[in-house]
Amino acid sequence: MDGPQQVLVGLVLLLGLFGVLVPGVPGTWLVWAGLLWWSLHEQTGVAWVLLVGATALLLFIQVVKWQLPPRRLRGTGASRRMAVFAGAGALVGFVVVPVIGAVPGFVGGIYLCERLRLGSHGEAAASTRVVMRSVGTSVLVELFACLLITGAWLGAVLAGV
Repeated sequence: MDGPQQVLVGLVLLLGLFGVLVPGVPGTWLVWAGLLWWSLHEQTGVAWVLLVGATALLLFIQVVKWQLPPRRLRGTGASRRMAVFAGAGALVGFVVVPVIGAVPGFVGGIYLCERLRLGSHGEAAASTRVVMRSVGTSVLVELFACLLITGAWLGAVLAGV
């Protein structure tokens, strides 16, 4: 696959990661579609294994999300700003402490946003718990899976597969 096309695939994956944070945008499907596009053009064993693994992971994540409480945005204080903080925190955490850092980064991003908004530690911690119970867990599960897939794709591209 040539360079410009790989950049486009990367942009689709990035758009999918942002899409996970925005209600109504099919972020996981954009990540899967970007990986499918890459796999169809690469046609290597690693590309196909990555596509099959990503497909299985995303199907598993859909089952897990059905078991979680439904998203209830109203009354939680969740905002676009909070989604940006949570997504940025998850991304930074994923890079600083590979893979497992996304979870504390996500929660830390929500806490930081609430601390800036509310001012005190106690109120910010309480608000973070409410948000995580209402919407955060299902978003975190979906975002974590998409970060794993994007990280595996990036690793394969950098390895020259």
